[in-house]
Amino acid sequence: MKIRVVSSREEIFTLNPNERVVHLAFRPSNKDIFGLVETCPKIEVIQLPPSYRRTVSKSIEMFLEMQRIQLLEGDVWGHRKDINEYYNVPSSVIEKMKAMKNEGKSTEDIEAKISRESKLNPEMVAYILNREVHA
Repeated sequence: MKIRVVSSREEIFTLNPNERVVHLAFRPSNKDIFGLVETCPKIEVIQLPPSYRRTVSKSIEMFLEMQRIQLLEGDVWGHRKDINEYYNVPSSVIEKMKAMKNEGKSTEDIEAKISRESKLNPEMVAYILNREVHA
């Protein structure tokens, strides 16, 4: 699974309209988030670093909720934007999630273990679990 990393507001309008998961590496304004949703109508998840997540307005949170877009807190550790505009969740992580699910592990256990090992936050692990593993 790929997470599109966006490091500037100018970049929003150059995105592929089919993007589903986007990490904003800058502090977005309400206008930036509206622009992102308009540019990428299929978007399902917007991820922000923790410090930026806390500054998102209630009105934007409600707007995203109405659009059924998840606003997650998290980072893309060790990602170098100059090398690749996408952060790839390693297939080994997804395979491990599938294996744990098949072993009958609870969603909470999977989220805790995978987030600890992969540096993905638990909310993103839950999203991947629902999208990739249950598919």
